[in-house]
Amino acid sequence: MRIQDVAFARSSDKGDHVDISVFAYNEQSYHKLSALLSCERVAHYFQPMGIGKVECYAVPNLMALKFVIRNALNGGGARSICADNQGKTWSGALLRLAQDLWEDSRR
Repeated sequence: MRIQDVAFARSSDKGDHVDISVFAYNEQSYHKLSALLSCERVAHYFQPMGIGKVECYAVPNLMALKFVIRNALNGGGARSICADNQGKTWSGALLRLAQDLWEDSRR
C-alpha cells in the first residue's frame, strides 16, 4: 500500500524550502498517517535529494499533516538548475512512499 491509497497531497515552494501537506481521506487513515509518517521518516525518504531539516505539523481539524523541508531546492526557483526547482512534484513523490510504512505498523 502507498500513501496515495489513503490520502492526497499538495506541495509548493517557499524560496529554497518545500512545503508538503498530506490530507487523509478519513479519520482512520489520518490516525495511521499521524503515527507512521514522522519527520524522521520523511527526512530519510528525501535524504537522497540533499535536503535540510524537516519540520512537521499536525492539522487534525483538516485530517492533515504538513511538512516543511528546508534547503531542498538548491537555492529556490530563480537560482536552481534542478528540473523541479519550485517543489510542485514533491507531494507526488511523498504519496508514493510504499508499503513498508504500513507493514512496519503491524509488527
